[in-house]
Amino acid sequence: MSISPLMPVYPRCGMRPVKGDHCHLIDEDGTRYLDFASGIAVNLLGHSHSGLIGAIQRQAETLMHVSNLYGSPQGEALAQQLVDKTFADTVFFTNSGAEAVECAIKTARAYHQHDDGDSNRTELITFTNAFHGRTMATISASNQEKMHKGFMPLLAGFQYAEFDNLESAKALVSDKTAGFLVEPIQGEGGIRPASDEFIHGLKAICDEHDLMLVFDEVQCGVARTGKLYAYEHYGIAPDIMASAKGIGGGFPLGACLATEKAARGMGFGTHGSTYGGNPLAMAAGKAVMDAVANDEFLAEVTAKGERLRSRLEQFIGNYPELFDFVRGKGLMLGIRMKVESRPFFVHLRDNHQLLTVAAGDQTLRVLPPLVADDAEFDEFFDKLSAGAASFDPAAS
Repeated sequence: MSISPLMPVYPRCGMRPVKGDHCHLIDEDGTRYLDFASGIAVNLLGHSHSGLIGAIQRQAETLMHVSNLYGSPQGEALAQQLVDKTFADTVFFTNSGAEAVECAIKTARAYHQHDDGDSNRTELITFTNAFHGRTMATISASNQEKMHKGFMPLLAGFQYAEFDNLESAKALVSDKTAGFLVEPIQGEGGIRPASDEFIHGLKAICDEHDLMLVFDEVQCGVARTGKLYAYEHYGIAPDIMASAKGIGGGFPLGACLATEKAARGMGFGTHGSTYGGNPLAMAAGKAVMDAVANDEFLAEVTAKGERLRSRLEQFIGNYPELFDFVRGKGLMLGIRMKVESRPFFVHLRDNHQLLTVAAGDQTLRVLPPLVADDAEFDEFFDKLSAGAASFDPAAS
């Protein structure tokens, strides 16, 4: 047999973590890595948070799965927390970010195809360099050809506008438009926050034409930017929002949040999930919300983000041939490089035991656990400095 037991869709590296300790991962051979990737913005409480671990252990001993044929006190409790803390009136729980975006797409379409809606409005305008997931609908919502290869034909119903270009978005609005699907801060696209003008402009178009403003906050949501959700930075609210990654702290969990108006088409039988909202996932989500959805924790994330960004901006000046600038919000930061970021990310991992994440637009993502503090920041800069000093772009 030539194919590996794990389907070879990931170019896995030689590092094989077997244990986590706060903000570090430990390899099979005992090597410790500083984890400023956080499982791609997932492990927001690190790897050994007693509140999260305890909640999962207690729930696992009690009840793990029953299906959605029955009432869900666990799901109702977490949904109520999210409703109380956000713009939303209702929540559908999923197992992943792609599923949350799928639900958001269906909700936006169902809004217009409801009894008194406009059934012609089936298209969502999405944006260049976006990443919404790996399902057929979510790759169709992206304009990235590398994600399309081998999976044609794409699903219909998506138009692509230039990210952060309001005129480009306006030009695509037609009598077929159901709404906009946008990351307020692009993650895979290179930690690129949308401008206030762009987001407010999309909101105004939606208000004028009764369209759905759908935010994909899978990566930028759940306290990552110093707000519970990034839409709060813009002073507006979407109609529908996809959330995942950090919401489970490492346990598979996603959610589609919507206003009552936006969810008018999502009645009995329109959507479902066997595992979505299972008691074990709900326990993890509630533990995360209990930890992060308060002003004190969010203020700490904001302050840490400012300290980290300030030090990064000072640091990159020492290596003008490598680094361009820093962008992002809170503890969702990107270092725009003057060379391709992937070889440098590999160099940091393999030679300096520092885990970061490569992204589009020659960007190195810095996504520490939100519980990281000055000791971890000092270690990060020690490793980053050593990595920059020893990196040879020509050799990569």
